[in-house]
Amino acid sequence: MRLRADTPTMRTLLAAVVLALLIATPAQARLRPATGLKAKATTAGVKLTWRDRSRGETRYEVRRKGRRVRLKANRRRFTDRRTAPATRYRYAVRPCRRKRCAKARRVTVTTRARAGAPGSVPGSGGGAPGGGAFAGSPVIGGCPVFPAGNAWNTDVSRAPVDRSHDYIGSLGSMTLWPDFGGAGAYGIPFVSVPFTQPLVPVSFEVADESDPGPYPTPLDAPVEGGSDRHVLTLRQGDCKLFELFAAAREGSGWRAYSGAVWDLRSNALRPERRTSADAAGLPILPGLARREEADSGVIRHALRITIPTTQRAYIHPATHWASSETDPDLPPMGLRVRLKASYDVSGLRGHARALAVALKTYGALVADNAGSSRVYVGGAVDPGWDDEALNGIKTIPASALEAVQTGPVVRP
Repeated sequence: MRLRADTPTMRTLLAAVVLALLIATPAQARLRPATGLKAKATTAGVKLTWRDRSRGETRYEVRRKGRRVRLKANRRRFTDRRTAPATRYRYAVRPCRRKRCAKARRVTVTTRARAGAPGSVPGSGGGAPGGGAFAGSPVIGGCPVFPAGNAWNTDVSRAPVDRSHDYIGSLGSMTLWPDFGGAGAYGIPFVSVPFTQPLVPVSFEVADESDPGPYPTPLDAPVEGGSDRHVLTLRQGDCKLFELFAAAREGSGWRAYSGAVWDLRSNALRPERRTSADAAGLPILPGLARREEADSGVIRHALRITIPTTQRAYIHPATHWASSETDPDLPPMGLRVRLKASYDVSGLRGHARALAVALKTYGALVADNAGSSRVYVGGAVDPGWDDEALNGIKTIPASALEAVQTGPVVRP
């Protein structure tokens, strides 16, 4: 039977077709391939960037052989840190909406060759001694903690004072306070593992800002007490640092709020506006005071500090803010402060003296918001800390600090 165009049945059919086109076509038309896809091999892995022309996508997919990553909608970059040195990779990037995906754009890149064999420190024969990029760098587990020229290892004793804002004034009558000690009851623990340490799965609450697993974090790794529950794992051999925030065991692995992987042979920062296991997007372990270095009397790096309130801004090497405050006199994340050269530390002894001298020489970086009105100085868990000597740090007023110029302030 044939249907005439003016019959009710045909009119209903045509209306349904038109309605379907009105609903489906715009969404499909907005699902456009990415353009300008570029890949750059860095010391941190492979950095991909592209222009997002799509509208209505629910995710982006990045694929290469052996790996598939799903990103949130409207993303325009991704860093693949799970790469091997001197290896050729071909990446495909495409926007998707539910089960439908636009045409993938592809790019090929070859990663950099690694300098030196696993377990060796290029140009330094083991870390601090010798010449090369790592001469003088702190060493943990046979690994250099970043190149000597890294921000954490830079002498700022002669850096110009930052007088643009009253950052220190915002700290009022606070004092410094060692956030470690107590016969090992306080501080942030870490564990060093061999290169052969088995990998375990890790799930994240903010997966889009975290470096995906698996991680070589032992199932019995020590967890920081309190609410932050940091878990830090240093893998020897390739000198990678794996850090978790708000971590807890889950099944055969871990779950955490966020996590980051750091190449301790590299100066690479986190992507802009991305957190890490620390609020500021900074690594944690490089800024912790360690008992063995305090025993030697010399701490050769900046320290990690936390303060009650920061502003919604950051300074590199930080890459993330964790505040809604816009008062320009509040310290931004990553602010570098130092103990004034004129401050008398002759009354301090032992571990406190070593910390105070480090604060004069290398200073400290604002890394997180503290839970009380103190300027907390971070340190590793160790039963060997001299608590009596460390009490001397508590006598240093925040007014003895000064902000130094290290870079522009990044705001929204």
